Amino acid sequence: MSAAATILIVPGLRDHVAAHWQTLLAQKLSMQRPVRSVPALGRENLDCGRRVAAIQEALERIDGPVIFVAHSGGVVMLMHWARQHRREDIVGALLAAPADLDKPLPPGYPTHRELRENGWLPVPRERLPFPSIVATSSNDPLGPRVRIEALAHDWSSDCVHLGAVGHLNPASGFGEWPLAEKLIARLDRAS
Repeated sequence: MSAAATILIVPGLRDHVAAHWQTLLAQKLSMQRPVRSVPALGRENLDCGRRVAAIQEALERIDGPVIFVAHSGGVVMLMHWARQHRREDIVGALLAAPADLDKPLPPGYPTHRELRENGWLPVPRERLPFPSIVATSSNDPLGPRVRIEALAHDWSSDCVHLGAVGHLNPASGFGEWPLAEKLIARLDRAS
């Protein structure tokens, strides 16, 4: 039996949040398998290149297979990473509630100009070289379902519709997100 893939958490544009589903998932899964996290850099440092480098640095410290678990802007960071890097032992990626950065974000988030100047735009739309699942919400203020489905199609990702879960963050009532474990298991089985 081969070793379980390491889970690599890729947060979006936030600081560390103890009640975020990714934080809770990391704590829970670390009892069963290796889990690592890319440092959360918040909304202050928008340099996408630095964030892509942080993903690569985290991967360089992991031996063996990896499953990415990215959320929101972390999904876009991962798309930029996949455009620039290759690693043969990526089992797959769970891409939860990707932010649609091609459209202006609500107040309190970076502007289109800031995102462009910091290397986020255009959002990569190439097919991913590993299996992936995009989890969409019917009422996500940062990613309208029809636009996220189009990204999932371009990335050659399976799509899972979650219903009305907002942006799948503590402000939307998440906390714990048990379905993440089932979707990770689905990626594990597919490898």
